[in-house]
Amino acid sequence: MRPHIVFSLCLALVTVVGCGPKSDERKFTLQGQVQALDTPRKLVVVKHEEIKNFMPAMTMPYEVQDVKALDGLAPGDLINATLVVVSNGAHLTNIKKVGQAPLEQPPAEAPNPSASSGFELLKPGEAVPNAAFRDQDGKKRHFGDFKGAPVVMTFIYTKCPLPTLCPLMDRHFASLQTSLKENPALKGVKLVTVSFDPATDTPAVLKAHGKTLNADFTRWTFLTGDRDEVDQFAARFGVSVSRAMNDQRDITHNLRTAIIDADGKLAKVYTGNEWTPDQVLADLAALRAGAGD
Repeated sequence: MRPHIVFSLCLALVTVVGCGPKSDERKFTLQGQVQALDTPRKLVVVKHEEIKNFMPAMTMPYEVQDVKALDGLAPGDLINATLVVVSNGAHLTNIKKVGQAPLEQPPAEAPNPSASSGFELLKPGEAVPNAAFRDQDGKKRHFGDFKGAPVVMTFIYTKCPLPTLCPLMDRHFASLQTSLKENPALKGVKLVTVSFDPATDTPAVLKAHGKTLNADFTRWTFLTGDRDEVDQFAARFGVSVSRAMNDQRDITHNLRTAIIDADGKLAKVYTGNEWTPDQVLADLAALRAGAGD
């Protein structure tokens, strides 16, 4: 796993712990290897085995509640720990070092490079590429089809297990959907969720996922497509996606959410998961005012 990708995800992950009711708390045994430490943010990146009944083997950053829990840890350490998951966060506790092993070295020339390699980031005012997708009904769509209305777009995959990553984006968009419906001035705004895991997130899966969120498919569209083309499109917004060579379900990613104006041009990109629906609504209102509507 390349360190710059791992730490880009670390920057995106800001978990809120201790706020969920005790009844929501779930605990899982985690076994894995420390890949990196981000002590100032109380984060440890762990490449771990499958967590039964919760998630497949993955490389993920996890928060600890007390920075002292990271004392004595170093990349390469083999650990056992308890993963505590609540409705709005997750953290590791009871971390115990049980051994040490060399870190897996990436190949000299990675055959599956980061999606962001070689693709220039879009700047505000630049036209969003007219990429090809399929929506939740299996219908062919191009991004240009959304021209004529402002769009709020985010990137997720449905198997993302941590409450503070993709599931938080889903919750934010569900909140936006409700607010947009109640605001006549923003009634034309569209919501778009793009999956970067087309192997799993088929149109049928995305439709079922949307239904669990009570998505109004006349406003909120879920898109998938060719994996490489989706990666290239997402990279223009600063999304980095890395998949393990031996398990394509092991996805490391960061978070980006964007506002695109009615002319199909980028208006704003939010980094990570620290934005709020109220902030997006305010930015949409400012966009509308600036357009002279």
